[in-house]
Amino acid sequence: MQKPVRKAVFPVAGLGTRILPATKAMPKEMLSVVDKPLIQYALEEARAAGIEEFYFVTGRAKSAIEDHFDLAFELEATLRERGRSELLDELRAWLPEAGAVAYTRQQRPLGLGHAVWCARHLVGDEPFAVLLVDDLMVGEPPCLKQMIDAYQRTGGNIVAVIEVPRDQTRRYGVLDVVADEGMLVRAKGVVEKPDPAVAPSTLTIIGRYIIQPEIFAHLAGAKPGAGNEIQLTDGLDKLIADGQPFHGLRAAARRFDCGDKLGYLEANVALGLQHPVLGAAFRRVLETYR
Repeated sequence: MQKPVRKAVFPVAGLGTRILPATKAMPKEMLSVVDKPLIQYALEEARAAGIEEFYFVTGRAKSAIEDHFDLAFELEATLRERGRSELLDELRAWLPEAGAVAYTRQQRPLGLGHAVWCARHLVGDEPFAVLLVDDLMVGEPPCLKQMIDAYQRTGGNIVAVIEVPRDQTRRYGVLDVVADEGMLVRAKGVVEKPDPAVAPSTLTIIGRYIIQPEIFAHLAGAKPGAGNEIQLTDGLDKLIADGQPFHGLRAAARRFDCGDKLGYLEANVALGLQHPVLGAAFRRVLETYR
C-alpha cells in the first residue's frame, strides 16, 4: 500500500521571460486562458486528483496569486448588492478551504530543483506532486489523477512524459528507458537537456511529477547543473540510484506550453472552442478569419 499523495507544490517564482512583455507587471501564472488564469487550471487539476494541501513557491511581484485564492470582500459585496448570486457562487466554488493553501519564497532564481527544495518544510515526510503551471494539461480524467492512479500500482516516482523530435531533447529532461509498456515506461536514469546526439531517448518530462520526500536530501547538497541551475532531474536521477522505482506516464491528455507565445495562443483557441457557453459563437468568429 502506497502512502497517499495529499500535497502539491506549485513552483511559481519564474519571471516568464518567454512571454514578455505580457509578464512584465503580471505573473505569468495569472495569464488567462479564456476565462480562468493558468494557476486556477493547475489547482483545479490537483484538487480533482485528490490533493488536499496546495503549496506555492513564489517570488517577488507574485502577490496577485495570493489574492486570487483569497476572499474578495468588496467584490462579493458588490455582486450581492446587484443580485449576481450565480457569479458569487461561481467565485466561491473553486476557492480552497481555509488553511489548505500556504506560500513560501524562493528568494533567488536558482532553478526548479531549488524551488522544490524551498517547499521541504511544508511537504514534510510524504510523497508529493509538483505541477508546472506553464504546462496546461487538458484531459479526462485529469493528468495528475491518471498519474496518481498509476502511482498506486507502481510506487516510487512518476513523471508525465511525451515524445519529442530528437532535435528538441536539449529543451527537456530525457528518460533513459529500460521497459516500455505503452502508457507506462520504466527508466533507469534521467538526463537534463542532453544534446540530441547523446540523448538516451526522445521521451521527455513535462510539468507533472509525483516525487518521494527523500529528494530533499539530494537537493540540499545539489550543485548547479544544466543552465547553471539546480535541476530537479538531477535529484530524480539520484532517487533512481537509491533504488526507488521511476516511471514515466504517457497521460491521455493534451499539453499546451503556455510559457510560449504560440502555445498560449493555441490554448486559448482550443479551450475557447470547447467552452460550453462561448464555444459556438467563438467558432463563428474564427471562421471570419479563414
